[in-house]
Amino acid sequence: MDAERFLDQAVYPGTLAEIAEPDNLLLPGHDVPLGRFTVVRRLLPHRQRRMIGAWCFVDHFGPDDVTGRPGMQVPPHPHTGLQTVTWLVDGVIEHRDSLGSYQTIEPGQLNLMTSGHGIAHSEYTPTEHPAMMHGLQLWAALPEDARHDQARFEHHATMPLRRLDKATVTVIVGQFGPDRSPARVHSPLLGAEVRYADAAEHRLPVDPGFEHGVLIMSGAATVAGTDLAPGSLLYLGPGRGEIPVAVPGPARLFLLGGAPFDEPLVMWWNFVGRSHEEIVAAREDWMSGRRFGAVTGCTAGPLPAPAMPTVRLKARDRHGDTR
Repeated sequence: MDAERFLDQAVYPGTLAEIAEPDNLLLPGHDVPLGRFTVVRRLLPHRQRRMIGAWCFVDHFGPDDVTGRPGMQVPPHPHTGLQTVTWLVDGVIEHRDSLGSYQTIEPGQLNLMTSGHGIAHSEYTPTEHPAMMHGLQLWAALPEDARHDQARFEHHATMPLRRLDKATVTVIVGQFGPDRSPARVHSPLLGAEVRYADAAEHRLPVDPGFEHGVLIMSGAATVAGTDLAPGSLLYLGPGRGEIPVAVPGPARLFLLGGAPFDEPLVMWWNFVGRSHEEIVAAREDWMSGRRFGAVTGCTAGPLPAPAMPTVRLKARDRHGDTR
């Protein structure tokens, strides 16, 4: 999805709130235009924390009333070195890619696209669409042993559900308790939606070897002693086997997790690589019509890449600027 705008790791708006312990960080998001008609809240990467496990990018969009409006309109654009995860709460999006895939995604379904060495795709709200649009798109960085593989696309119409106290947990990526997502990923990861129909207070069991993040899609919650509302992401460092959660009423949370990802990345526009030269080559290939292929069935022209920055891109690790 994004990446209509230049993404420079060196600058992220927002300030850092440090909560209770050094490994608990509340990361404020910031608004980013996505095309002409959509604004997203970017939660990762952040100046203070670039990754949670292999998760390196989190956009939360909506809830927006798109009655009489076009909704999401993202023309063909490229990706390298990552997987995209699209999860909807409301609305519908049409995915097309250079593999020839065409897939409409609706709430409760998962689109997972693996770029490998290179893929292009487009994302559009169809002309006839529901009134509301609300969802997430996330990127997971591919590790060295997978990032040069062939591209692929997966759609999963149903996902594992589990009742846990007063919560309903949908396992989107990875494993939660005995339930495992069918999505194929390349590093130890967790992505789960946690829904509450009413007030509740309990503890979510998690892998103590993972670092985690929690965001609120709707409602409010107190997570590990920190009050959360839509618009920020709470980072929780490894070493905990459970996360205390209290909600005063109906709420929808999203839980991210993963084993710490220790490969430094160069992340610019829609590309995740390991060096400045890789990014330059990917940009040149895209602008020259090489490597990424054409998105069939999309009448919009490909999105031009922004100009490269005047400074050399540097590989950065997952920690951000807190050390």
